[in-house]
Amino acid sequence: MPRRKSAAYMSAGEQIAGTVLFVIYLLVLPFVTTPLFRLIGGLLGVTISTGLQNILYYYILFAATVIIFHGFLGRTSRHFAENLGGACKFMAIGLVALYGLNELVYRLTRLVVSNQTNLNDTTISAQIEDAPHMTLLIVIFLAPFVEEVLFRGLVFGNLRRKSAAVGYLVSCLLFALLHVWQFAVVNRDITYFLLMLQYLVPGLVLAWVYDRTGTLWTSIGLHAAANALSAWTLVA
Repeated sequence: MPRRKSAAYMSAGEQIAGTVLFVIYLLVLPFVTTPLFRLIGGLLGVTISTGLQNILYYYILFAATVIIFHGFLGRTSRHFAENLGGACKFMAIGLVALYGLNELVYRLTRLVVSNQTNLNDTTISAQIEDAPHMTLLIVIFLAPFVEEVLFRGLVFGNLRRKSAAVGYLVSCLLFALLHVWQFAVVNRDITYFLLMLQYLVPGLVLAWVYDRTGTLWTSIGLHAAANALSAWTLVA
């Protein structure tokens, strides 16, 4: 399979609009979403449940992502269809690598931060108990799509064209940061940032399969499969 085929490139407009969406998604939405839904519910005289808030949040993000990146998604979809066999092969390799390396890093991380609970996993587990169908839709389909377009398509894909090392480093760090920073801020505990180590392997493997295949659908598929297996362990 050809590597780094430029079917994965983004136009200047997609890069600019995508960067704005990315900054809002990473730094603003984690703190304004709940108050905003509370305000909307107050104006409408209704109570918007947490489960409904989550699904509306991700549907809006999904729609914004499709609108901004529709050209890129069309190109990467065609490349996926043209290289289906190779894409599936690297997706399978990536899933094995992700779980093997992730288990090793997880055990090493627990030696360093044994007293910290991964609040991201705890939050997802609670959401599954509260609204299982909507949460699984988010975890398995909507979140992997949005995160892969932003972290692998936008960040990694565009940086990769200039420097492979920078592309891998920045996209992995930002992906890890997404999953822990708001909890560290809310709990006022900077040691929580050490749990970023648990997300470096998924970020690295997801970027690798995208890099090897040149189509974002391999990393989306791998991310969805990994989340589905994780959700199954949480509810088992």
